[in-house]
Amino acid sequence: MYDQPRPNPARPAMTFDQMLERVRYEGAYPTRERAEDAVRAVLAALGRQLTGDERVDLARCLPVEAALVLTASVPDTEQLTGWGFIKDLAARTGGTPATTRWDTGAVLAAVASLAGPDLLARILQQLPDGYALLFGQAQLRRPQPAAA
Repeated sequence: MYDQPRPNPARPAMTFDQMLERVRYEGAYPTRERAEDAVRAVLAALGRQLTGDERVDLARCLPVEAALVLTASVPDTEQLTGWGFIKDLAARTGGTPATTRWDTGAVLAAVASLAGPDLLARILQQLPDGYALLFGQAQLRRPQPAAA
């Protein structure tokens, strides 16, 4: 893990306040506090799903406050599908699946823009089916092995 030097981490493309304002706009939330609640809940849930270099690299792209929320969650031993992610987050926050899906889309749209296309592709490769749509991306089918 420490064999190869990593380039000096670049400063995130936006501050935490800017991220909250973007999520507030994307989610049409009435207050900054409501946007912050969504950001904290979704990033904590995402932190329970991501591992390895993708987790570290995503944390580097986020504002410090957001990175701390992402990395404070210990990854689960079982990864959830995209729909499982929504249901689990709804149960943890007391929301409905519909409002949780809305919150997730608003937050992960901002995360996707901060991560950039290459890192986002790596993240989606690591996660089970159903996450691309949560990040606002097309859900491409993975190649299936040919039947014998």
